[in-house]
Amino acid sequence: MRTLEQVPNLVAMFFARAAERGERPFLWHRAGGSWQATGWTEAARQVASLAAGLRALGLAPGDRVMLVGENRPEWCISDLAIMAAGCVTVPTYVTNTERDHRHVIEDSGASAIIVSTAKLARTLLPAAIGTGRTIAIIGIDAMPAQADGPDVHDWRGLIAAHPAEPAECAAAASLGRGDPACIIYTSGTGGAPRGVVQHHGAILHNLAGAGAIVIEDISGNDENVFLSILPLSHAYEHTAGQFLPIGLGSQIYYADGLEKLAATIEEVRPTLMVVVPRLCEVLRTRIVKAIDKQGGLPARLLASALDLGAKVDEGRLSWRDWPKRLLVGAVLKPRIAKRFGGRLNGMVCGGAPLNPEVGRFFQSLGITLLQGYGQTETGPVIACNRPAAGIAMDTVGPPLMDTEVRIADDGEILVRGELVMHGYWRNEAETARVLRDGWLHTGDIGAFDAAGRLRITDRKKDLLVNDKGENVAPQKVEGMLTLQPEIAQAMIAGDRRPYMVALLVPDPEWEAAHAGTDPAARQAGLAAAVDRVNKELSVTERVRRFILADEPFTIANQQMTPSLKIRRHILREVYGERLDALYRS
Repeated sequence: MRTLEQVPNLVAMFFARAAERGERPFLWHRAGGSWQATGWTEAARQVASLAAGLRALGLAPGDRVMLVGENRPEWCISDLAIMAAGCVTVPTYVTNTERDHRHVIEDSGASAIIVSTAKLARTLLPAAIGTGRTIAIIGIDAMPAQADGPDVHDWRGLIAAHPAEPAECAAAASLGRGDPACIIYTSGTGGAPRGVVQHHGAILHNLAGAGAIVIEDISGNDENVFLSILPLSHAYEHTAGQFLPIGLGSQIYYADGLEKLAATIEEVRPTLMVVVPRLCEVLRTRIVKAIDKQGGLPARLLASALDLGAKVDEGRLSWRDWPKRLLVGAVLKPRIAKRFGGRLNGMVCGGAPLNPEVGRFFQSLGITLLQGYGQTETGPVIACNRPAAGIAMDTVGPPLMDTEVRIADDGEILVRGELVMHGYWRNEAETARVLRDGWLHTGDIGAFDAAGRLRITDRKKDLLVNDKGENVAPQKVEGMLTLQPEIAQAMIAGDRRPYMVALLVPDPEWEAAHAGTDPAARQAGLAAAVDRVNKELSVTERVRRFILADEPFTIANQQMTPSLKIRRHILREVYGERLDALYRS
């Protein structure tokens, strides 16, 4: 993928791949109960024509265009068309409130908005009208009639009215690697979202490094099929789930939703999946429960597979283990592979720290799981495990090629290279705070192991410091808690306190199975789960007391980000008094 070092912009990369791939399928979506494809040539035609339509609406180079929609072919085409018109994409989460949308519109100064559905427009349009600015609205699906407010243009009508040749559009795209490609507003685990300006070179740098891992370590030159699951408005999916497949000339299938994920995986049979730790935890739980229900030989084989995996990880595998290894490889691993479609070469996990035990679980079952690390401010990938370098589940692997990473005196991870953003949008103070002497100060704490793989300890700002001055990394403890069958979600607290306490969400299946039992018995069951975890923790890390959440942490109630990380500041607002009371009673 080193050829990408010479590519001037993402638009040129797309049109070059489209010319090479021709009529082959590119973007897949489900319609009428079956999967339908948009080919590379057709996608290129739509991108060129929509870019012409945007210019006809009066959009000029450098103008910002908001993009609000679920994962679908039109999202990808719109994103590319915005850039092909010389404009800057501003991806926005479909879960945003009217207030969120208004903040992004006003902060970015968006001149136009592409929105996918009438349902999403109901939240978006009042936000746009409330700014008092003239903003062009473009609806992908049919939009509701407006008695007043902005005119709404038809997405397909714009394409039909402005036919354009892909080759001419590609030639006219004069963007350089340093020009802004998109402004991605970090969903944030705390505070107001900031606009990260990602330039074309930052994403292309990511693609070169990540593409080398895919080609050299995962799938060789095979045809790749990606399953797009995570929100495209998130930097991780935007780069790794959209532009990486484009750079590789791969196919992209758009998942219907998380509730149908298992069935979709079996149908689509992806070769690569971009995931976050929470999805890995959910998939692990489903596999364990399915095998436990079968009992007998499958349950014994799972236990054997995990035992073998631990021995491999610790270098204790001996010739005596080979019969067991052959049986697991012949019986269990093919069944697991079938659950993932039968041709999965690997899953790449990022967006938040992965509990090493979850990673070892998948590795033990023959599923390659590569943990990566990055930030929106770095395009976003900084490092990723590679099989050729030896996978260590407690690390995020070596830095991508042409990426400089060093550890500051206080343990903070610093990054330098083309992947680093040039700054936050219209926020010089924050830019100056994190970009110093050419280095991005990530706010994460870490170290390199002897093999040059990066290990993340925790977020600098998330570290809990007890009343004795001892540090506790909350994500480690929370990850261990959620691996217990009784616990679905967890957040610990204890900053400047004598010990750690926790907020727990019980596993719904476990809770349903114990619905008829005494509440005290259910509480005892959860306490037993916490005690099991505490045995593996230091005295400082142990959870002494806990309370139960009123409801699960979700994106809808603002307690999780769209990339499924918990929003600590929101949870503290809701449960702070009850958590504080644990120290008084």
